[in-house]
Amino acid sequence: MLGEGLRWDAWRGELLRVDIAAGQVFREQVAGDGSLVPVRTYQVPGTVGAVAPTEGDRGWILAAGLGFAVLDHEGPFRMIAEVASEGSRMNDGAADPQGRFWAGTVADHPGAAVLYRLERDGRVDPVLDGLTTSNGIGWSPDGRTMYLVDSGPRVIHAFDFDSAAGTMSAGRIVVTVREDVGAPDGLTVDAGGDLWVAIWGGGQVHRYSPSGELRQVLAVPAVQTTSCAFAGPGLHRLYVTTATEDWTDEERGADPKAGLVYRFDTDATGRPADPFRPEPAWWSSVVGR
Repeated sequence: MLGEGLRWDAWRGELLRVDIAAGQVFREQVAGDGSLVPVRTYQVPGTVGAVAPTEGDRGWILAAGLGFAVLDHEGPFRMIAEVASEGSRMNDGAADPQGRFWAGTVADHPGAAVLYRLERDGRVDPVLDGLTTSNGIGWSPDGRTMYLVDSGPRVIHAFDFDSAAGTMSAGRIVVTVREDVGAPDGLTVDAGGDLWVAIWGGGQVHRYSPSGELRQVLAVPAVQTTSCAFAGPGLHRLYVTTATEDWTDEERGADPKAGLVYRFDTDATGRPADPFRPEPAWWSSVVGR
């Protein structure tokens, strides 16, 4: 229904993704030919916007419902903190290179969405407000720049990133997608620093330079293109999720290419997802071991 949140878990060698609307988390291995081999699917309460591995293979951190949650290997789901306001929900998120987990919300009116940061000790801080649809998050290979999509105004922001403090400054817009093209959604940053961005409503993935120059367009056979990530051996294949959100059964039947996961062979090399790195004492109190 609403495929999203692709992340490559290098520790387990698995591709992670979610179906936001169905409340599902998927784990899949990548076969030699690039096809996806299901490992396990988890059903969680409500919606789930993002998933990230945790350091040491201790389950997964989720942006789910109105806040942050942990998903255990065997399926138990525990909320850590509910922070979002009623009328919104948690959306896309990612861990930074230092192990903090960031995720934002989708709001019911423009400017009401918020980006949150989950610290390694469990503290949650609001970091940036005034957003409409907080979406794809990523960092440059040197960790000095943080990228954030706001799909409502169709922009990609770049910020100077202080890795020690986990703070953003000097915000600027590096990409604005034309309304007739679509809206930026999920993104990933490759090893060379280029941004690969799914274009919602456009059936495309755009590749941008760090300064915002459009370098490549990949055509996706489904108009609601939602997220992308490099996965598998060598990290050369780009996987792309799509959606059929709010479609009727008749509409889905008429467009069987929608809602699937696609892959592209590229000339780029991706980067695995950074894991959430919780402080051991706090994490033990959360997971009970």
